[in-house]
Amino acid sequence: MSSTTSSFPERIELTGKGLVLRDWTEADLEAMPELFDHPDIAYWTPIVSPFDEAAARARLDRDRRLRAEGTTLLLAITVDGGAPLGEVMLRRAPEGMEIGYAVGPAHRGQGLAARAVQVMAAYAFEELGAEQVILELESENAASVAVATKTGFRLLDVPLITGEEKGRPYALQTWALDRP
Repeated sequence: MSSTTSSFPERIELTGKGLVLRDWTEADLEAMPELFDHPDIAYWTPIVSPFDEAAARARLDRDRRLRAEGTTLLLAITVDGGAPLGEVMLRRAPEGMEIGYAVGPAHRGQGLAARAVQVMAAYAFEELGAEQVILELESENAASVAVATKTGFRLLDVPLITGEEKGRPYALQTWALDRP
């Protein structure tokens, strides 16, 4: 998958597919609860709920720490570098380079997640030398399955990743996209 473990850049901005994926900033703290404090996000993602101003501050601090450690990159999804509409993640995991995403409820239906996944996958392939990127998602999450299929990922024939989070069991499928 990827053998590189170098740090991510201190600052980053990725463009493509009509999007600008950029660093989260202090100015975004006020907008984050509107994006992440929603039952769908609470149910399908590990993002804390309720998601308030304190959770936004903790997420920004965690984002900066994980980036400095070289394990995770969290970027705001925007169309012009301005207001955040969601988030896309790239994480170096034992399973490989994993992408995750969340789009604020008011911004769904615009293809933001699929386009952000495409831009982040291109970054992983072109800049980080990844041979494959993966998505881990629940088969019942129709919106995420649609993103996976729309962006060319294929379902791998590997064991489900099972566990419990926020008091509910989950079973994640692994989807993969190989370097073009």
